[in-house]
Amino acid sequence: MAIEAGSQAPDFALRNQHGETVRLSDFRGEKNVVVLFYPFAFTGVCTGELCALRDELPTFVNDDVQLLAISNDSPFALRVFAEQEGLDYPLLSDFWPHGEASRAYGVFDEEKGCALRGTFIVDKAGTVRWTVVNGLPDARDLGEYAKALATL
Repeated sequence: MAIEAGSQAPDFALRNQHGETVRLSDFRGEKNVVVLFYPFAFTGVCTGELCALRDELPTFVNDDVQLLAISNDSPFALRVFAEQEGLDYPLLSDFWPHGEASRAYGVFDEEKGCALRGTFIVDKAGTVRWTVVNGLPDARDLGEYAKALATL
């Protein structure tokens, strides 16, 4: 069961595509955070969603907002994916312990071994303000993220 709006967002410490550790708590008091879980790099729907975010990046990465995209891929795969698709925002690896952050947010599919498409907008105080969870084949609507961010 995915965590709900009004809950405290679970902290995590995950490596990005450059091997640097990124913590959700690094942004507390500084920025609202879009925590976006996606199943795997290099797959059709995931690539489409992440490239759409890239194309609208000023909405999701600015002085007030940080985007953190999380999958169960290794940091090495994420680096190649980011370079191939021109993704200039943090792609975080929930590879080991496998799915730990995805499980904390209630979006890990045990049968498939990957995260569902879950998005959590976390305010500067660390509280989840908006969520959406879609099944593996169903892309999310970025316009909904922008609307939710505008209310913070």
